[in-house]
Amino acid sequence: MIGDLTYPEPAPPAILFDLDGTLIDSVYQHVIAWRAALSALEIDLSVWRIHRRIGMSGGLFVTALMRETGISLTPDQIERLQREHAAAYLEQVDSVRPLPGARELLRHLTERRLPWAIATSGRWETARTALKMLDLPEDTPMVTRDRVRYAKPDPDLFLAAAAVLDADPRGAIVVGDSVWDLLAARRAGALGVGLLSGGYGREELERAGAFRVYADPLDMLNRLHELGVRQAE
Repeated sequence: MIGDLTYPEPAPPAILFDLDGTLIDSVYQHVIAWRAALSALEIDLSVWRIHRRIGMSGGLFVTALMRETGISLTPDQIERLQREHAAAYLEQVDSVRPLPGARELLRHLTERRLPWAIATSGRWETARTALKMLDLPEDTPMVTRDRVRYAKPDPDLFLAAAAVLDADPRGAIVVGDSVWDLLAARRAGALGVGLLSGGYGREELERAGAFRVYADPLDMLNRLHELGVRQAE
């Protein structure tokens, strides 16, 4: 008989979460905020077109907007548009709630000493409001758009979040609600997991590379074993 093989125990995978539509139910507040910001510049854009771009950084959103509509904006107008969006979102922030199971999922991971971080295309000004909603401390590992050169679908946010945890992104699990999250996960070499809680369909998320798709954080928590996530020793 061949004896048991001895090998080093692999480190638990780092789990990197998007924020809007993944941990907090804020996608439609962002859509309304962008609609208000655009209206302030007398730009009329259909709500569905705005929704399809949520998850990108504000800069990429504006670039896509200009390409699709043929509108040309000056740097000052672009800066104003992003300021208007942030202000309009913060006016609605009291209506934002954690998604079902979000607090419980993060608590479960923390109690079992499984590394996790948040990587969001939002800027610190708006993203920080989620910490209190999720019962998280101010020093929670969270990488925002302000801290990286490029936002999703570039991989920078997830690469930076993995670095914060001193983890290899190629062994990480990225959890997001949009195709932009999953494209960024693929480019970072991570395993992508999709959530339906941001409004994208299952097939869209799977085509973008999702290994598994769950309804929301609660559904993911209840089926965490499917991802091979084990408690740290």
